[in-house]
Amino acid sequence: MNPFAMLNLQTQMTELMLDTQTVMTLRLMGMGGAIPARRGENNRMVAEKAPAMADAYAAGAKAAMAGNTPDQIMSAVMAPLGKKVRANRKRLMK
Repeated sequence: MNPFAMLNLQTQMTELMLDTQTVMTLRLMGMGGAIPARRGENNRMVAEKAPAMADAYAAGAKAAMAGNTPDQIMSAVMAPLGKKVRANRKRLMK
């Protein structure tokens, strides 16, 4: 694995971690009444977990079966998760 691939993977992981923490904070603040929360947000939070993980698993399995390198497999796994978390962050920050 070349250093640039490792740097790219670390950047993706950092973005995912920061967005995840933002979403968790916004949801907890909504649950606590500190900010307005949409109706059904708690149910949505639980219901979206399994499909998001299934998409990530499928993407990783597909990348592994294609013979990709470990960093490419991890990037493939994080892509659907990052997309979902970014969408949640944008929606919750409105």
